[in-house]
Amino acid sequence: MTDIDTSLTDIDTSPALRVPPASPAEAAAFFTARLTFQADVSDVHASLESGDPGFVLVDSRGVEGWEQGRIPGAVHLPGAEIPARAAGLLDPSVPVITYCWGPGCDGATRAALALARLGYRVKEMIGGIEYWIREGFPVETAAGVERHAVDRLTAPVGSVACGC
Repeated sequence: MTDIDTSLTDIDTSPALRVPPASPAEAAAFFTARLTFQADVSDVHASLESGDPGFVLVDSRGVEGWEQGRIPGAVHLPGAEIPARAAGLLDPSVPVITYCWGPGCDGATRAALALARLGYRVKEMIGGIEYWIREGFPVETAAGVERHAVDRLTAPVGSVACGC
C-alpha cells in the first residue's frame, strides 16, 4: 500500500475520511481478497438450496453447539479435531466453507486456517450460525428442522435475499 494521502480538503471536517480511501486498484484488490476468503449466509443458503453447492459446509463448533442446532447438510468437525479427522471426512478436491457461532467468535476462522494448512481450499461463512438463524434460514435439531422469525436488522422480512 502507499503512504496515507493527507491532502484531502475535507480531512478536518469528515471523521470518516481522517484516513483517506485507498486507490481504486488497492480497493479492488482488498475487496476481491475478502470475497475470496469469505461467503455470507445468504449466498451459502442459496448455494445449498440449489442442490449442488460445490462445497462442503463444516460446522466447527463443539458437540453442545451441534446438538443445540445446526445448518442442515453441514458436516460436524470441531476445530480441535480437524488435524485428526479432516482427511476421513472431507475430499481435498472439494472446497470447504466453515462456520461457528457468529461474528464474535473466531472458531470458523481458526477452522479455516487449520484446513488451509492441511491443503484444503476454504472460505469462512461470515456471521456464523447466529446470522443464519437471524435471517430465518432452517436449523436442524434432534426434534427436526425449525425456522425462526427473520430479524429485521439483518434481512428483509418476506424475502429470500437482501437484494444486494
